[in-house]
Amino acid sequence: MQNIDWGSLPFGYYPTNYNVRCYYRNGEWGELEYCSETTINIHMAATCLHYGQEAFEGLKAHRGVDGKVRIFRLDENAKRLQSSCDGICMPRFPMEKFEEAMIKCVQLNKDFIPTYESGASLYLRPLIIGTGARVGVKPADEYLFIVFATPVGPYFKGGFQANPYVITRKYDRSAPLGTGIYKVGGNYAASLRAHVEACHGGQYACEFYLDAKEKKYIDEAGAANFFAVKDNTYITPQSTSILPSITNKSLMQIAETLGMKVERRPVAEEELSTFEEAGACGTAAVISPISRIDDPETGKSYQFGDGTPGPWSRKLYKKLRGIQTGLEKDEFGWNTIVEI
Repeated sequence: MQNIDWGSLPFGYYPTNYNVRCYYRNGEWGELEYCSETTINIHMAATCLHYGQEAFEGLKAHRGVDGKVRIFRLDENAKRLQSSCDGICMPRFPMEKFEEAMIKCVQLNKDFIPTYESGASLYLRPLIIGTGARVGVKPADEYLFIVFATPVGPYFKGGFQANPYVITRKYDRSAPLGTGIYKVGGNYAASLRAHVEACHGGQYACEFYLDAKEKKYIDEAGAANFFAVKDNTYITPQSTSILPSITNKSLMQIAETLGMKVERRPVAEEELSTFEEAGACGTAAVISPISRIDDPETGKSYQFGDGTPGPWSRKLYKKLRGIQTGLEKDEFGWNTIVEI
């Protein structure tokens, strides 16, 4: 194991030993290859550079309380990557090959898996890019799949604590029936300016977008889904432009086992004032409880609780993290055990 201060890791890139690659040529995916090189050599006319043919995922491997290493919901990430590939006309990466690549990447970088006590994890970033040269706007004929690993700490500074968020009306993350439901780079490029303007003064953890059509309903944050709690009910927005978060999907199932009702529906901004708790959720953030949401253009501010994580947020977080780290029984069969 590496001599790393696991408890002080930021959510950023830390170099590891190997990545796993696979090429799509002549109409089919090849065999997995293992590589220590951290750069790629692609044609200057590659479709990923000009027409945004790029999709990616994010998942984590956790060292459990029992010493076992678990990858969380690997199959769901594989399915979502396939959905993204469908959305931007790239060939699907096979499910079984995806699983093999994730497991191999963890095994090759086993010395970089943080200790259980640190609360950190090994983050896996699989991506597919169009490498075939095109000048006209059409899909490539060649693609590259890569997955690399890097140890990470909490996405938001301070970890599991309540943070303030802000609504941005000036920008849209994604249009209805656009690419918002796919995990593609263009969606994140569209959020960068809004994030910099809204959050880089340090006052807010992240920005929330309203629906692009009516500017009335909460969609999602730049890097996470939204959820709220009211009257023993877990509520999360439904929209044609929201990325289906695997963490959010997991929390909905956990909420039901804890005796909560679950509602997935449009959430109007004015309803924020009725919520007892609110949070942002995603693979990187897990759960980031929200202390308040400000709307600078209307002057409104929505407060949630006393500025600390609410009781339901604590229960949901504890249960999810417990499943990921072996403290709780994996009753849903979400984990893939990796032999190290």
